[in-house]
Amino acid sequence: MADPGAERDAWRVLALPAGLSAAALILDIAVSRLGVTQAGLSAVGTSAAVALVLALAWLAFAFIGAVGGWFAARAQHICERIEPALAGGQWVLCDRFTDATYAYQGGGRGIDNGRIRLLEDWVQQGFQPDMTLLFDLPVELGLERAGKRGALDRFEQEQRAFFEQVREAYLQRAGQAPERFRIIDAGQELVVVQQQLDRVIEELLTLSRA
Repeated sequence: MADPGAERDAWRVLALPAGLSAAALILDIAVSRLGVTQAGLSAVGTSAAVALVLALAWLAFAFIGAVGGWFAARAQHICERIEPALAGGQWVLCDRFTDATYAYQGGGRGIDNGRIRLLEDWVQQGFQPDMTLLFDLPVELGLERAGKRGALDRFEQEQRAFFEQVREAYLQRAGQAPERFRIIDAGQELVVVQQQLDRVIEELLTLSRA
């Protein structure tokens, strides 16, 4: 998580796009040698330190919609899970972060990116993942795989155009921040995807030792 106002080891926070639990599991296994903390959004309490931020972020819900709720949860996530883990010298793996908001709510739902950016700047104060892994594949193949997995969830039942917009938004984000993004070709066989991840992990190991 890049924090311009704090001194700490670089390359400590990795992020994955939403809805990729299988990929998260693969990456979790691959980076186990780094001592990764899985900083999910579940089972976190509300401390007095973040109560005001959460209250204000929920007020934003009324003006900006569901995005305000996402950032309320993100404020709590950062304060109660990510920052303590970083302070303890741990690696943190997130299965979604702000790029997902730009992709799904911005690209997919058409919410103005300026509104998302306003909340991002206010809540995160410059915090960003050190590296974001984007598992990219054609929409048609992704929907085919989802259908084979079982019943489709709410997001998976969206129209194809929605997913095309989400994918385009993710790729635009990657193009805007190539130093942070690593694009994984998820259209390949599992073993090939794992090989791509192995190369990324080696990169992380090299950078962490620098």
